[in-house]
Amino acid sequence: MLAGFAVEPSAPLFENDSVKIVRALEKAHVKGGFHEHKPNRVMVYLQSGKQRFEYQNGRKPAEFDWKAGQVVWSPADGMHSPEVISDQPFNIIEVELKKAGGKSAPVGAHDALKADPKHYKLEFENDQVRVLRMTLGAHESTPQVTYSRSAVEIFLTNQGTHKAGEAIWVDPGMRNEENTGASQSEAIIVEVKG
Repeated sequence: MLAGFAVEPSAPLFENDSVKIVRALEKAHVKGGFHEHKPNRVMVYLQSGKQRFEYQNGRKPAEFDWKAGQVVWSPADGMHSPEVISDQPFNIIEVELKKAGGKSAPVGAHDALKADPKHYKLEFENDQVRVLRMTLGAHESTPQVTYSRSAVEIFLTNQGTHKAGEAIWVDPGMRNEENTGASQSEAIIVEVKG
């Protein structure tokens, strides 16, 4: 995973009509001010770390032990104040969703989960996104699979021309992925519904 990876907080990676992609650096032992996020988000944790959240709506504080590569659904949830309580900072790729969910795209025989269950696993699915994890061993490739909707692909490891922590927009269509490296590669694919 991404050892020693650090960028400026809330560095935007890209934005379009469907999503805004932000890389946030959560600094150790710095308590954030109370704020809220209006859009629902998919959070991809690039390193491990512990975080405490306090809430203004009467909810009890909560602590989380995030793992490198963990993917979490983060609904719009009211005013909160985060603080990293572990000793190292960590980065998060935040996929902010601009549109409400839409109809599910038809799933055919070439859908990644059907055509290649060895390399693609479902993380979760709801009315706005379907999130997949793709893992390829050294020098492995996927067969041709269909992406039936647009997606954000977030690289957890270096993979060919893409670096760990990079995110790209992927249009629908047939494609295959190849790991040309000598070690395992991993990516998160956030398919956007609507």
